[in-house]
Amino acid sequence: MPHTPHTPTSRSRGRSRRRLRIAALLASAVSVCMVAASAPPTPLGVGDRLFPHLGNPGYDVAAYDLSFTYSGSNSEPLKAVTTIDAWTTADLDRVNLDFAHGQVDSVEVDGEPAGFATAGEDLVVTPEDALDQGEWMRITVRHSSDPVYSEDREGGWVRTADGLAMANQADVAHLVFPCNDHPSDKARFTIRVTAPDGLTAVANGLPVGVERSGGATTWTYRHDHPMATELAQVSIGRSTVLRRTGPHGLPLRDVVPTEHRAALEPWLEKTPDQITWMENKVGRYPFETYGLLMADATTGFELETQTLSLFERELFTEPGYPEWYVESIMVHELAHQWFGNSVSPATWSDLWLNEGHATWYEALYAEETADKPVEARMKAAYGASDGWRAKGGPPAAPKPPTSGSKTGIFRANVYDGAALVLYALRQEIGRAAFERLERTWATRHRDDTAGTADFVRLASEISGRDLGDFLQAWLYDQKTPPMPGHPDWRPTATGQAPATAGAHGE
Repeated sequence: MPHTPHTPTSRSRGRSRRRLRIAALLASAVSVCMVAASAPPTPLGVGDRLFPHLGNPGYDVAAYDLSFTYSGSNSEPLKAVTTIDAWTTADLDRVNLDFAHGQVDSVEVDGEPAGFATAGEDLVVTPEDALDQGEWMRITVRHSSDPVYSEDREGGWVRTADGLAMANQADVAHLVFPCNDHPSDKARFTIRVTAPDGLTAVANGLPVGVERSGGATTWTYRHDHPMATELAQVSIGRSTVLRRTGPHGLPLRDVVPTEHRAALEPWLEKTPDQITWMENKVGRYPFETYGLLMADATTGFELETQTLSLFERELFTEPGYPEWYVESIMVHELAHQWFGNSVSPATWSDLWLNEGHATWYEALYAEETADKPVEARMKAAYGASDGWRAKGGPPAAPKPPTSGSKTGIFRANVYDGAALVLYALRQEIGRAAFERLERTWATRHRDDTAGTADFVRLASEISGRDLGDFLQAWLYDQKTPPMPGHPDWRPTATGQAPATAGAHGE
């Protein structure tokens, strides 16, 4: 839920009480405190099975305020200020933030200078006074944000033909700004970008201000729904912002390279109907705006950054992609706004809930609009499923990524392999119960995080019977269980993936 900060008066009183307490402790245990204070900073994590050093314990972020100043060159570091408002969930004499690719100039905690040091990919902050559990804190970090990376550590900023965009999934938001870089700690975002006149900046959420001064413009955006750090988006470039209205008055805005506007407009006109299609399946769109960011860059993937999905421009302008394929990818990223964004994974092992659902609705859309049967796609996926599980692990227990690979967990087992789980579930409980489950899931966990166990419990609740054993096998077994209603389906000898739209999206 949203938090209200302490007033300055109550904060200063808390400081006074802490100083008295610390003084008393020092008087009785000087040597112990000296040993603790001299302990070297160490990297921490929230214990994620796939990314053990991501995130940090001891606090819950309520809001980020990010400010970037762009020079006009996408090969130069941006000047940046990151402000984090958070509640402490434990007594802390240090606060670990994830940050690994930038120069830190200064750190303040509640307006007072704080010490800082690097430990692994953590920025370890030592405030002047220790922090009590349940206390509101504000951390301000002045730093650079570097868009140039080594070949073995890509991530964060994507350099486009005319500027920058972001692709932080799964574990690289902290290469852009200091944060608690794990989807279990969602927060509200305010993002402001200053860039030379002639460039346009867009970020998650809705615009709340534009200021022009001295040959530069500052855009400010605010997103009032909780968001995981991996879904943050900032676009800077020679762009045109196209606006239209979606269902029930939803404001839509698309960001396109100005020179390609005419070629891209016919694709963008499809979005309102696609949103209506998704709403008919799973309920009302969960955020205050939506749109497509078509970046002039080659990434090899599309990305569901919240309220502003990232796409490669060439996906829409190259003649080799069939229309149904491109539209299916558009729906894949749109579906993520419900599955993965509004309802975020509790851990990265729950990724199948994101990608399985996005792939499912991508396939369903292709069936209903382009005569591409879901059953045929699922039969092909069933044939390949044992091979996917052997290579990448079962859908809900994916194998860890290889070192330095930010997209290493995005394998076929969590795309079509996970959509196959949803198909098996629909076969088992029937279409009507399955559709109730989907709508209830998106509604009950809106603006929150949820995991595999939550999905199993809800499926059992909606169906009126215990589905624990059934879903345990489909989600965790090394071999693919028999498909309900299709006893003739068999694994193929090759275990090769079918040709699908989902291979292009994240």
